[in-house]
Order: sequence, then structure tokens, then C-alpha cells
Amino acid sequence: MLNISHKNLSEKIDVYQGTRSQKVFGREHYKYLNRFLLAFAIILFVILFLPWTQTISGTGYVTTLTPDQRPQTIQSPIPGRVEKWYVREGDLVEKGDTILFISEVKNEYFDPDLVERTGEQVQAKERSVTSYTNKVSALGNQINALYRERGLKLDQAENKRIQAKLKIKSDSIDFEATKTNLSIAERQYERTLQLQVEGLKAVTDTEEKRLKLQEAQAKIVSQENKLLASKNELINAKIELNRLSAEYADKISKAQSDQSTAESNQYDSEAAVSKLQNDFSNYSIRNSLYYIKAPQAGYINRAIIGGLGETFKEGQQLVSIMPTKYDLAVETYVRPIDLPLVHIGEKVRVQFDGWPAIVFSGWPYNSFGTYGAKVVAIERFISANGKYRILLAPDTDEKEWPELISIGSGASTLALLEDVPIWYEVWRQLNGFPPNYYTPETSSNEAYKVEK
Repeated sequence: MLNISHKNLSEKIDVYQGTRSQKVFGREHYKYLNRFLLAFAIILFVILFLPWTQTISGTGYVTTLTPDQRPQTIQSPIPGRVEKWYVREGDLVEKGDTILFISEVKNEYFDPDLVERTGEQVQAKERSVTSYTNKVSALGNQINALYRERGLKLDQAENKRIQAKLKIKSDSIDFEATKTNLSIAERQYERTLQLQVEGLKAVTDTEEKRLKLQEAQAKIVSQENKLLASKNELINAKIELNRLSAEYADKISKAQSDQSTAESNQYDSEAAVSKLQNDFSNYSIRNSLYYIKAPQAGYINRAIIGGLGETFKEGQQLVSIMPTKYDLAVETYVRPIDLPLVHIGEKVRVQFDGWPAIVFSGWPYNSFGTYGAKVVAIERFISANGKYRILLAPDTDEKEWPELISIGSGASTLALLEDVPIWYEVWRQLNGFPPNYYTPETSSNEAYKVEK
């Protein structure tokens, strides 16, 4: 074992006696160190009370302010086959310029004269509608004529009935007169016969009265037959009146039935005309869809469907286009815990990828290479990345954004909140508290203006 002593060397030798030791263990440098520490503590204490701007950081990318200014793809509402390209990638096109021509792939639209043939069918059906309309009008006139004829016939039959009734009355009077004459003839004959028996009248007188009696008896039979014939004529007149009513009712009903059938056919033809006109319009519009045109001025980014003869479905993307005129904006995302702190109209500092910048989080206005922005829209539904989407527009009160910024490039944002002392911000960060919740006075007014 090593024979190690537990006594210190300083107990035997005075280390402070040497020149070097006096320089090393001198007490003068403590005074300067203490002054430095005191000054540093005072400066640090003062710094703790300096203002610090609370911020909410986020990341996003450059986009456009309105949806119609963003890059878009052009689709075809009908399926087809690529026949001819009129542009190349990178070309500048104006609104309405033809990009490509497609042809039909469905067999029901192969006929090149489909629109013209459909137009001919429409004209034929329209003539059919006109014919049915004329037929309905003619049947209406026929029904009116039947009504007038029925009225005349019924009046005629009614007159005959009245005549038969008056004739019965006349024959009844004649029959009563004949009965009276018969009664007179019978009394004269009996009186003459009595006088003959008494010898006061000759036999010839009696025979004459008998002859008159027989004539009266024959006449009363004839008159009775005549009365019965008149009654039969009245019955026949009534029967004729009913027959005419039934006959014309049947004729009018048949004409009305024909008129209803013609109207039904007319309505069917009108429906067929409407359907054919709809088909005609659809075919005409479909023919115009064979030429794919630019919806707005822009640059052709990429042809998604290339080559010739390639087929595609309806709604399939054919080509992408970037509009020439757009207003830049930044789409950024914040955490759900920070969403209540963001309000419409608040100021935000933006740093673009590819642009050099020196950023001081607590002193954003002293940063270099950042640009001013304002919050114009806040999405109230969480995105797929678990954050909320915020749309920023350039702040017109500050310098303009760079013109060479490309849509889709990345961006970092700092939303500016309250000004607090540094010591408070340090304390907040150490405790993991969120920034101060507050509602700016101008947020409600600016939100109202944006919504309007």
C-alpha cells in the first residue's frame, strides 16, 4: 500500500510568500469583478422592465387574396378525346382563347348533324301541335254548332208539342159539339117518331130524322177517333222532344270527347316539343364544349392530359393555369390555444422564404427583412394539420411586398399582441402560460367592415 499522508502541504509551507502566489491570490481583481457584476445586475434589472411585444408565431405559404386569382385547373364537363392542342406550356392566354379541341366518345352523339336533325324534329312536333290546336278549335266550333242546332230542333219539337196540345183541345171541343148534336138528333128523332105514332108527322120525316141521327152517331165516332189521333200526336211530339235531347246530347258528348282527346294529344305534343327543344339546346351547348377555352387570362402551367387521341372522363383535370392578375396574401396556421388571441385587422409581420431577414421576436419593428400584414379572415373550423387557418393581406400603411414573390412559397408570421415587460414575458414562458387574452377596440368594427 502507498504511504499517503493526510496532512496538507499548506500546513508546512506558506504558499502566499512567493511572488507568483501573491499575484495569483491577490485581492485587487475582486473589486473589478464585483463592479462588473453589479453593473450587469443593474442593466439586467433595467432590461427586465423594457417593453416586450407578445407574438404568436406561425408558418404558411403565399397565396392570393380572392379564390378566383389562385392557380386552377381546367376540366371538361363532358367526356371526350383529345384531338388538337392550340397552346404550349408557359404560353400566355387571354380569357376565351382556345386551349384544345376534343371530340365525342359517346355513340349517341356521334351523328355530326345531330343538332340539325333535332331541330327538324322540333319543327315537325311544332306543326303537330298546330294541327291539334286547329282540331281542338274546329271541334269547339262543331260543339257550338251542335248546341245551336239542338236549341233550334228542341224549339221546333216544342212547337209541335204545343200544336198537338192545341189540336187536342180543338178536337175535344169538336167532340163535345158532336155529342151535343147527337143528343139533339136523338131527341128530334124520338119526338118525330112520337108525332108519327100520333099521326102528326109523316114517315118521311121520321126517316129523315133517323138518317140525321145515324149521321150524328157516325160523326161522333169519327170525331172521337180524331181526338185520339191528336192525343197520339202529342205523345209523339213529347217522344220526339226527348229523342232530340238524347240525340244531341250524344253528339255533343262525342264531340267533347274528341275535343278532349285532341287537347290531350296537343299537350303531349307540346311536352314532346319542350323535350326536343331541351335536347336541341343541350346538343348545341355540347357542341360548344368541344373547344376548351381559358376562363381567364393567365399562363399555361402544365398539360395534365397530353398527347393526341387520349380519352378522359367528365370533370377530369386537363390543364392547369395561373392567372396573370392577382393580389398577394399569406395563408398561415396558428395553434388552437392561440386562436382566441387573433382578431380581424390585427397587424402581423411576415418573413418570406428566400428573402434574408433578421427577426427580433419581442421587437418586431426593429426586425430587418420582414413585411407588414393584416388579418382579413379567420377560419372557424380546424384544418387537417390540427391548426386554424388565418388569411393575411398586405398592410397598406407599410412598404409593399416584394413583386418577385411566387405563389406557393413558404412564409413565417408573427402576430403582434400586447406590449408587456420583459420580466412578465419571462415569467409567462417559464410557467407555460399563453399570451394575454384581450379584445382590441377596433377588432369588432373592422370585422364588421370585412364581413360587409
